[in-house]
Amino acid sequence: MAAGLYGLAAVALWGTNPPPLAESALLQAGTSLVAFGLATWVFGFRVARLSWEQLRWTPGGRRGFFLGLPLGMAPAALAMAAALPLAGAGWAPDGGAAADWAITVAATTALLLPAAFAEELIFRGVPQVVLGQAFGRGTAIVILAGVFALAHGLNPGITPLAAGNIALAGVFLGVCFYLPGGLWAATGAHLGWNLTLAALAAPVSGLPFAMPWLDYRAGAPEWLSGGDFGPEGGLLATAALAAAAVFALRLIRRSSQE
Repeated sequence: MAAGLYGLAAVALWGTNPPPLAESALLQAGTSLVAFGLATWVFGFRVARLSWEQLRWTPGGRRGFFLGLPLGMAPAALAMAAALPLAGAGWAPDGGAAADWAITVAATTALLLPAAFAEELIFRGVPQVVLGQAFGRGTAIVILAGVFALAHGLNPGITPLAAGNIALAGVFLGVCFYLPGGLWAATGAHLGWNLTLAALAAPVSGLPFAMPWLDYRAGAPEWLSGGDFGPEGGLLATAALAAAAVFALRLIRRSSQE
């Protein structure tokens, strides 16, 4: 997983990497989707005898995706915005023009989307449903959030706080899995978080994304802003992700009452 994210991060450096890297990253993401899609079919449908509805491949995927997308974007933007006055973070011009930035964001979106969907298949697909049936939804979310954090354990510059925040992000995404839209809502939230950080030139889980036009300075102290690891390494992200998880829980309760 870390290697795949490294590939995605490298492709974002359009000025210093050749186009074939983009093809390689897309091929890797496509391979992951095929592999875990097949695993979902074998273990989810054939072995566990789960239905489309139980696996949260719910109808209205487009609506679910666009419900999750802003839920992921909001805490990422909030953590970075809070770092401006509290940690002295900010942006500086980095060459290029706004049009170059927009093109790079569009390309990065095309790369991050299949990666987000593949990770949701791995962590919020069959495993969360099966564990939820055996131990309850809350326990399943916590267990898989821990595994999600361990899967990022080799990311550069990771700290105990960063690992805790990645686990908290796993909790948030696990809650989003039970929103209307199911797997698609979780995928939208996953993409929303990663893309917002990358588009604003911040590292994503320690992996730098170079953006034309913008250069992000995280500020200090690092335990607050996240420093070189990106916002996920700081307490501001802890607060933002916790708030997002609580908000998603409230949405679930509201939808169940309707």
